[in-house]
Amino acid sequence: MSCRYLALDLGAETGRAILAHLNGHKLELTHLNRFSNTPVRLPTGVYWDTLRLFHEICESIGAAARTTDEIDGIAVDTWGVDFGLLTAQGSLLENPRHYRDPRTQGIPDQVFKTVSRAEIFRQTGIQFMDINSLYQLYAMQQNSPELLNCASKLLFMPDLFNYFLTGSFASERTIASTSQFYDPLKACFATDMLRKIGIHAGFLPELVDPGTELGPVLPAVSDLCGLKHDTQVYATASHDTASAIAAVPASSNQQWCYISSGTWSLMGVELEQPIINDASLQANFTNELGVEHTIRFLKNIPGLWILQECRRAWAMEGKEFSYLELMELAEAAKPSATELDLNQFSSPGNYPERIREYCRETAQEVPDDPGSTVRIVLKSLATRYKEVLELLEQLTGRQIEVIHIVGGGSRNKLLNQLAADVTGRRVIAGPAEATAVGNALAQAMGAGKIGSLEELRAVVRQSFEMEEYQPGKAG
Repeated sequence: MSCRYLALDLGAETGRAILAHLNGHKLELTHLNRFSNTPVRLPTGVYWDTLRLFHEICESIGAAARTTDEIDGIAVDTWGVDFGLLTAQGSLLENPRHYRDPRTQGIPDQVFKTVSRAEIFRQTGIQFMDINSLYQLYAMQQNSPELLNCASKLLFMPDLFNYFLTGSFASERTIASTSQFYDPLKACFATDMLRKIGIHAGFLPELVDPGTELGPVLPAVSDLCGLKHDTQVYATASHDTASAIAAVPASSNQQWCYISSGTWSLMGVELEQPIINDASLQANFTNELGVEHTIRFLKNIPGLWILQECRRAWAMEGKEFSYLELMELAEAAKPSATELDLNQFSSPGNYPERIREYCRETAQEVPDDPGSTVRIVLKSLATRYKEVLELLEQLTGRQIEVIHIVGGGSRNKLLNQLAADVTGRRVIAGPAEATAVGNALAQAMGAGKIGSLEELRAVVRQSFEMEEYQPGKAG
């Protein structure tokens, strides 16, 4: 068995195209393209540069076609919650908004006047965040109802790119489950809840499972990319976190949790059934779908976004740091007792100054250079991991033995060690490209080349080296 799958992984900061060669039970990755994903700020709001992203997708497919004669599948994964609306003729009504667009601030409280917080959670099991698709739709209904009235289809971001590639209207379940209008118990959209808040559900597409064949690439796209006309596009685990968690190299005899570490840190466990009760509502945990109808019971934690914003602010001051340079500075900085409330850092801004201001207001030691600032950010993140770990154990009744950290943040050795030190648990880091790995192997499952999620994870363990961190090493 030798197959090649193109994984198109679009994160909130960068996109990447990776060609995955599956030979027996060994997977090898070839990096083909990497591109920035920079939002566009207009007087009317913050938008994704969607057409530029699709251009990069086509460039990536072209690079894959030049690399190999055979591509057995193509799939796209992206971040959650955001979507595009299409006319009956298939044109975008508006460029999709960025989840950090301010239009949803305060919107949840308006929705709760019609449908209670408890009722929304009972039907969806999803944590409450202003950015959720539910509140984006409600904000549109209040501010631009004409757009909703003209909408024929709503497609989440990976579904939208799949439509551009194939002409197929479908919504993959793992991405749909991030919306807060998907019911994980009934396995369908919560259309009655939408109607209660005045939003018609006629524009919601058919739901499909990870691994579903959507059809071949459109001839126009194939010709543009130099690709064979019969190349199949799959709906992978289209939410990037779902793909990343599928690729966690855990074995079934461990009691484990995961952290998908990137712009956000998504920390949780994998379950067979959602946990939808007063305790999980109070803790604001979420029940999103995974591969093989598993539940990703997790909490969103502000992740390396804070470090990204610091780096951007320093660059504007003329201080260009690579992430490697920042880690070296942080490792050299002395440990500090200062800790940040990460929830205070959710909107863009001059984060080095905001961190200093926060420290002064909370009477803590104020960092005076980039190295100490980064170390405080990473220590604060590790402390948040410990808090969420304790909640996970309470809510699930499990005693977690090991923390698997996957995704780009798994390369951050200092953060991994701090996580082990602060939580007191063994940490296993890698693979860094877990999302692309899960994307490709979910395609292989859909094609019948891999038989189960357990087999998928065995392929990951055989294909990639992991790093292990024991508590008490950072100093």
